[in-house]
Amino acid sequence: MRIVSNNRPKKGDLIKVLPIREMRAIKNIRARLADNPRNLCLFVVGINTALRASELRLIRVSYVRYLNEGDSFELKQPKTGRYRRVTVNQSCIEAIRRLLSSKSFDNDDYLFEGKRGVLTVPTICRLVKEWCEGEKLLRGNGNYGSHTLRKTWGYWQRQSGTSWPLISQAYGHATQKQTLEYLCIQDEEIENIYMKVSL
Repeated sequence: MRIVSNNRPKKGDLIKVLPIREMRAIKNIRARLADNPRNLCLFVVGINTALRASELRLIRVSYVRYLNEGDSFELKQPKTGRYRRVTVNQSCIEAIRRLLSSKSFDNDDYLFEGKRGVLTVPTICRLVKEWCEGEKLLRGNGNYGSHTLRKTWGYWQRQSGTSWPLISQAYGHATQKQTLEYLCIQDEEIENIYMKVSL
């Protein structure tokens, strides 16, 4: 299914991509991808590691084949050239093992390959849009793309009580303000904090 965006930006415009804010949507996407181990793994690893799409596509089988929950691997970031340590949780391990058992992989293979080789960032963006469209998340002003996976990690870390400094550090952001803007903290959310305490 090909998604045609009605809100395609004009050249030079900036569009903020949103996180998936509904746990129901996350569970439904996982269920719909159950028969596609590669896409399920891409989605699960993407929302559980805060990696950029350009980093996800560079994961090689040798980095993850023998990992257990809580183990880490290092990945060179194309954007910064620095190495980043990535720790994997149980959801990641289950998705990775399921993908690796679905077909034969060599250690030098990229984890996320298609018929023409390693997935490109535009392909990952298209896939995420399709998954979000399946959940009707593209209606209205919602914009979703490859950064949705990374932003979803941050959104749910915030919901679970992880501190802003830790989230900022995990993202590699210079300031917490940058993280707030990155996660699209909405005006309504800021307004709601004034209603929490009435002195």
